[in-house]
Amino acid sequence: MPYIPHSAEERTVMLNTIGVRSVEELFADVPAHARFPSLHLPSPVSEMEVRREVESLAGLNLTTDRPCFLGAGAYRHFVPAVVNAVISRGEFFTAYTPYQPEISQGTLQAIFEYQSMICALTGMEVSNASHYDGATATAEAVITAVNVHRLKRRKVLLSPWVHPEYRAVVRTYTQGMGLELAGDMPGDELTTQLDRDTACLIVQYPDFLGRIEDLAPLADAAHAVGALLIAVAHPIALGMLKPPGAMGADIVVGEGQSLGLGLNFGGPYLGFFATRMEYVRRMAGRLVGQTVDMEGKRGFVLTLSTREQHIRREKATSNICTNQGLMALAAAVYMAALGRHGLRRLAELCYHKAHYAAARIAELPGYEVICDRPFFNEFVVRCPRPVTEINARLLDEHGIIGGYDLGRDYDHLQNHMLLCVTEMNTREEIEALVQALQATVA
Repeated sequence: MPYIPHSAEERTVMLNTIGVRSVEELFADVPAHARFPSLHLPSPVSEMEVRREVESLAGLNLTTDRPCFLGAGAYRHFVPAVVNAVISRGEFFTAYTPYQPEISQGTLQAIFEYQSMICALTGMEVSNASHYDGATATAEAVITAVNVHRLKRRKVLLSPWVHPEYRAVVRTYTQGMGLELAGDMPGDELTTQLDRDTACLIVQYPDFLGRIEDLAPLADAAHAVGALLIAVAHPIALGMLKPPGAMGADIVVGEGQSLGLGLNFGGPYLGFFATRMEYVRRMAGRLVGQTVDMEGKRGFVLTLSTREQHIRREKATSNICTNQGLMALAAAVYMAALGRHGLRRLAELCYHKAHYAAARIAELPGYEVICDRPFFNEFVVRCPRPVTEINARLLDEHGIIGGYDLGRDYDHLQNHMLLCVTEMNTREEIEALVQALQATVA
């Protein structure tokens, strides 16, 4: 907490040290109308009145209590009560960090369990304790790939069907590193840009349009020139799809929001990061390991933390300061509660409901479902009118949150909507969407 001078003498010393003549001059850059005590604050009110006012403001938010078919990276899934019950326990709000293993065994074990389940889900050998979100994890994967090649390869191939916001974060994250970001070609044409200067190829699985692609040919093409394959994966889809690790991916990252976190108005979220053991020392973030103490009892410790706080700056692989500990705990509880069979059943529900919705919408005059490849729980619909106009009518006239306007990010996809269906969408909601879409062309 900063020291606040109280006496006139102390204030004079402070002002002289700063190099100004008066307190007024110190605050000269603050607009006069915003200076204390000229702030126009409301009169004091009771806690009950404040609560009523705040709840009234919160009620203005548009929530997903109504039918929602919007995905594009953040998904409405059911969160079992056990998730919030566990993460609300007092011991998980401790001020102690994993740097103090004698105090934080519970936190360390929770992270270890989370890492183990992420490895099982992705088909990889090692996972870190998480990143801030999927976009951050993707950017850190790029840096990992560059470090694997000891900075000798400067080209990064980024599929246009990776989430647009992830691609933007990668560009921002790596600016000033002298990297060449390429990859404006879709599908198989992307592999024609691979060469001996390519550090990595980044694809999404399923891609931003919800389409499922076999990663094995992409992995083979990348490995043929010595590059790594980075897969940005949807964790719920991995409940039924072949894991990227089994198809040759070297690094698997993604957004863990679907794993019991809820939408939360955009955060906090969770970025998962898994890779092969041979790259563990090039991996960003911290890693918790299991060991035994002098008496042979099981214990957990912070095994690796390859960032600049702990080691020499020139040896660090990242400047990431922490992991999303509470969110990783929530994801671990969620995955443990569902189990392998529950997660598969959830993925199958999303898959079949999405395909039912797509089949019903395809019957509508004026609408066309784009099915050029198999898809998971998101699909593209060509609309007869601008998506913004259709979404406005869906919300205002039918109380339905529509899909994502792909024209925002892809010029050639104007009037194309990305619709998402999860286990939360009932048959009645899907039929209501179909009828509402039909009404927009009446």
